[in-house]
Amino acid sequence: MQNRIDQLFAAKQHGVLNIYCTAGYPELNDTLPVMTALQQHGADLIELGMPFSDPLADGPVIQDSGTRALKNGMSVHKLFEQLAGFRDRIHVPVILMGYFNPVLLYGVEAFVKKCAEVGVDGVILPDLPMAEYVAEYKTIFEENNVNLIFLVTPETSDERIRQLDSLSKGFLYAVSSSSTTGKDKDMSHQQAYFERLQQLKLQNPVLIGFGIKDKATFDAACRYTNGAIIGTAFIKALGEGKDIDDTVRNFIGSIK
Repeated sequence: MQNRIDQLFAAKQHGVLNIYCTAGYPELNDTLPVMTALQQHGADLIELGMPFSDPLADGPVIQDSGTRALKNGMSVHKLFEQLAGFRDRIHVPVILMGYFNPVLLYGVEAFVKKCAEVGVDGVILPDLPMAEYVAEYKTIFEENNVNLIFLVTPETSDERIRQLDSLSKGFLYAVSSSSTTGKDKDMSHQQAYFERLQQLKLQNPVLIGFGIKDKATFDAACRYTNGAIIGTAFIKALGEGKDIDDTVRNFIGSIK
């Protein structure tokens, strides 16, 4: 069976909007209401953050949301409880984004099988080394039809980008610049990097993340790739909003 992420990119090659939200934020049981609102108001893809106490790539806003979610009682076990049966109402692709330590504690094979069981389509683990993935875990992911999505940065060599592209399933996550999430970026400064990705004629669709925060940055990213990922700006809006549905509708409306 074709993975939902592959189905999405087969149907839509441009302007794909992936929204990141932290599981268990703002409140523990807000995970599904946020996801439902995202689907309803036009997100093409949902990236669900698994909060972790030591998030290497996250800026202050996403770190704070993760800290709050952990205080709320969120864990990998709790997340899978919340996701049981979620496919009855959510049909867009869903990716879990997080760090390798909680997955290792849960048990990698058990984690991947659980993803497949509940209906998660892909996983992003920025701190899982490529060589370790190939040697230890690639077969588990492939057997369960769960995509592992790799990240590339402006510093990644062409050769390594090609390697990561050949291993990545679903899409390739292009980090817009070498910093944490949420930093203001001038997308025009990244033009050479984005053009280089285009010229490599990669086998996967490419989504740009980090620093995409409004219509202007989203449109700029979409000029070079298949779409973009918005995290910090959405988390900020969610933290300040009173009503989840209103907040999500207004936020996505401002991008699209």
